[in-house]
Amino acid sequence: MLDQLRPKNAETATRPRLVGPVFLLIMLSTFAYFLSVGALVPTLPRFVEGPLGGGDVAVGIAIGVFSLAAVLFRPLVGRISDERGRRVLMVLGGAIVGLSVFAYLVADSLSLLLPLRFVSGLGEAAFYVGAASVINDLAPDERRGEALSYFSLALFGGLAVGPIIGESVLGPGGFEAAWIVAGAAALLAGALGLPVPDTRPAGIEPAGKGQLVHRAGLVPGVVLASNIWGLAGFTTFVPLYALDLGLSGSRMVFAVYSVIVLLIRSVGARIPDRFGARTTVRIALSTTAFGFLVMSLWAEPVGLFVGAGLFALGHSLVFPALMTMAIGSAPASERGAVVGTFTAFFDLAFGLGAVTLGAVAALVGYRGLFLTAAVIALGGLSVLLYHTSEKRLTQVAPTA
Repeated sequence: MLDQLRPKNAETATRPRLVGPVFLLIMLSTFAYFLSVGALVPTLPRFVEGPLGGGDVAVGIAIGVFSLAAVLFRPLVGRISDERGRRVLMVLGGAIVGLSVFAYLVADSLSLLLPLRFVSGLGEAAFYVGAASVINDLAPDERRGEALSYFSLALFGGLAVGPIIGESVLGPGGFEAAWIVAGAAALLAGALGLPVPDTRPAGIEPAGKGQLVHRAGLVPGVVLASNIWGLAGFTTFVPLYALDLGLSGSRMVFAVYSVIVLLIRSVGARIPDRFGARTTVRIALSTTAFGFLVMSLWAEPVGLFVGAGLFALGHSLVFPALMTMAIGSAPASERGAVVGTFTAFFDLAFGLGAVTLGAVAALVGYRGLFLTAAVIALGGLSVLLYHTSEKRLTQVAPTA
């Protein structure tokens, strides 16, 4: 009865604080870093095909070696984050990416560019794990999904603004201007990490030293991969599929996708906390699979827009909910290791997704590609449901 008489704003008044100076500093630093990454999205492929004289395969290798380095080093830097602190990874990661991008200025062959891209991937692994670990340290357990939704807005915003800036400076200034802008943004991101205090739980030593892969990040990471696999196919092949459907381009499709993601991760930031992480992931993967199914079966421009909107809805929810699951399954002293293991699946799935779904498209067309992406998303949902049922059985067995 007393709960029914409580004022509606009582929940807000008792909720622990989330956004503070350090939280905003991480958001700004993350935005600057991913602005750097975004500035290379439209410029690097043109550089490989133009001045370096490479083809599509060379472009794929130049993009893929970055993801490969990130996959290899994320678990390692996750352990370093727990043992040495988050700030060192943010500062060094931003500096490594910035300096390696500046070095593109002297890369006059693919054999020189590829090692630099590998180094950039190492810096990516360090910066992102450091920044994401700080956010998880600052977030109260009951607001973790909300915190990660806001954090992803900074990432998404940088990736949205970066390509615009990259192409804007490419015209008048050439590739040199693009490298300078991207490198400076990464250095700024690292510099913004300097004032970040040590946010690790005080007085707790991380357990399991020497283990690079953290078990708490494995199942959420596999489930995340089932969504990111489709994302890779969506971002790579929708521009071509839109032309096949008679559209002049895919700008409006990606505009619809971006608006929905931004709305859900801002206005709907509390959804994972209100409904629970596992429930949110189940809804998100079901919506993702249905969106790809619509794109596959409804081969009309309207079908592409409807399917893209459904996919955007599912994609906007799955990452913050899954990371909330992963972090909640491990001690606070091991958050960096969990983040490193969990996020490695993003790079792995994105790198493999474009290649494998491209092969599917070559065999059975774009509609077959989207159908395959729907099946993969349902596979991730099956893994989640199986893991949840196994966990329940493990908890019930001793009692029985």
